[in-house]
Amino acid sequence: MAGATAHSSGDVTVGNGDVLIAAITSCTNTSNPSVLLAAGLLAKKAVEAGLKVQPHIKTSLAPGSRIVTEYLTETGLLPYLEKLGFALAGYGCTTCIGNAGDLTPEINDLITKNDLVCASVLSGNRNFEARIHPNLKANFLASPPLVVAYAIAGTVLRDLMTEPVGKGKGGKDVYLGDIWPTSDEIYKLMKFAMNGKAFRENYAKVKTEPGKLWGDIKGVSGDSYTWPISTYIAEPPFFKDFAMENIAAGASGTGASGQKDSNSVTGARIMALFGDSITTDHISPAGSIKASSPAGLWLQAHGVQKADFNSYGARRGNHDVMMRGTFANVRIKNLMIPPDATGSREEGGVTLYRNGAGTAPEKMFIYDAAMKYMAEGRPTVIFAGEEYGTGSSRDWAAKGTQLLGIKAVVARSFERIHRSNLVGMGVLPLQFKAGESWQTLKLAGDEIIDVIPHPELKPQSDAKLVITRADGSRQEVVVTLRVDTPIEVDYYMNGGILPYVLRQLLAA
Repeated sequence: MAGATAHSSGDVTVGNGDVLIAAITSCTNTSNPSVLLAAGLLAKKAVEAGLKVQPHIKTSLAPGSRIVTEYLTETGLLPYLEKLGFALAGYGCTTCIGNAGDLTPEINDLITKNDLVCASVLSGNRNFEARIHPNLKANFLASPPLVVAYAIAGTVLRDLMTEPVGKGKGGKDVYLGDIWPTSDEIYKLMKFAMNGKAFRENYAKVKTEPGKLWGDIKGVSGDSYTWPISTYIAEPPFFKDFAMENIAAGASGTGASGQKDSNSVTGARIMALFGDSITTDHISPAGSIKASSPAGLWLQAHGVQKADFNSYGARRGNHDVMMRGTFANVRIKNLMIPPDATGSREEGGVTLYRNGAGTAPEKMFIYDAAMKYMAEGRPTVIFAGEEYGTGSSRDWAAKGTQLLGIKAVVARSFERIHRSNLVGMGVLPLQFKAGESWQTLKLAGDEIIDVIPHPELKPQSDAKLVITRADGSRQEVVVTLRVDTPIEVDYYMNGGILPYVLRQLLAA
């Protein structure tokens, strides 16, 4: 972080470490009444002490249940939270799934033009890169009372254990200890949150009073679903060309080794060279959709204005959006792209497309390159480092990978659920032997890759990588096939778990 120099635009001044989003959110954290009451008590003491939250900080309260606002109202604490900006935004998933909404254009411009490292503080579950907001690089998970405290402080660079939270009435320094609620104060109010009758009445309304919006939804009758014309939901392509007989998921053919195998991936181009700790948020972001990204351009082409883009998480029912969002995280770095003069790597889902005709490689979005390779009938592979696929294991991280025509991922290690999801979508996970990596192999991204697994796809058996370099030289490397169990072999041989299950159902 390059110091704490402030930058101004109009009435707004922003610097490194400034808190720009403060959210009491999450279906899990807000189910604990003690921390919600603590946040309300802290807000009450802060207001009484004369503390305020700066108006440019985006604050929100989005608990997972109406019960929360009910007991905060009965205890008289909700008005104090509202005075600090924590008014009810709604119920359910908000900031920790990227639904905080945008910052003002002025603040976004200040951040991007001055390369500022600004922050969010939220009581949610997730703070993966670019999930909370694409322009906020520092995102901290905290308890609800600390969210309120840091909103008041306005910066994460202040040590709230030794420095004041802010200045109150008469310019007096107010410390966290002055406004932090005691256990006794919280306990005295717990009876308002532990009201069984209130819970029963609230959840009974789900059946008896679904609400006008739900009531206005009109369905159709019949045995099959009638797919609407929508940018939110579309018929998925996973059963396209479905047939009852088993098929191998790989790209069959004869590779550089001369060995023919229906499970082999032959003549593949490298789509990306990634480093360590590539999360499922890097692979399939959940947050905002950039207007100039493939997904943003597709939405605009279908009449959706930028203000109505919503998020990838909200549009997960439309594969056209989600496959265009695969590897589109604004923070992901494809190390195939050479660094600039300062040594920095370009961020965003880009790659170097090579058509094999002796022409110079062309930089483009990974989605666009994938479509070109698929049109040529050429498979692609991904190389990565340690812990590939960590984080919240969303299904679209594997689905999007498959829809882009990527047949194999070769990494130093995998997160267990994402590895399983890759197999379930018919993508081969392969693991380097100890001490080996794409870096030790000195891969540049212009190589041709053949993947030759054991003919019977024995779980965790050795597989062979055949690397053909641009100068025509060849190298063979042994890797481990991370299809770990016999049932996963069946999934892969059927093209994934979805066609496997359908074949089982139809056969029965």
